Amino acid sequence: MTFRFARHTNNLEVLQSFYCNVLGLEILGGFENHDGYDGVFIGKPHENWHLEFTKSTEIIEFNFGDEDILVFYPNSKLEYEIVLEKLKLNAVELIKAKNPYWNENGILFLDPDGYRIAISHLKIQ
Repeated sequence: MTFRFARHTNNLEVLQSFYCNVLGLEILGGFENHDGYDGVFIGKPHENWHLEFTKSTEIIEFNFGDEDILVFYPNSKLEYEIVLEKLKLNAVELIKAKNPYWNENGILFLDPDGYRIAISHLKIQ
């Protein structure tokens, strides 16, 4: 089974830059003007998951809760440290999680839309 997390945004280009340049993900594909929608698929090649972000003329208001979190598990200590460095270079502020588990087992921050992202250090070898 393949997993896709799809979300609408008002800032497709900003979100694409953040997920690729800060988190180190890659553009896997995309589309323009498909029934009024533009979109991009972002992830890692040869994985069975990806993120899909779409944009249309509709301006949306986000309604994320404190427990709505995308969690990423770096494959190595180096990958984790690279993400930390890119967050620092891009002045991305770390925040405290409501659930203390994420404060103990990783870092938490917001993407440009205000959606929470955790980078966990649990699986680092």
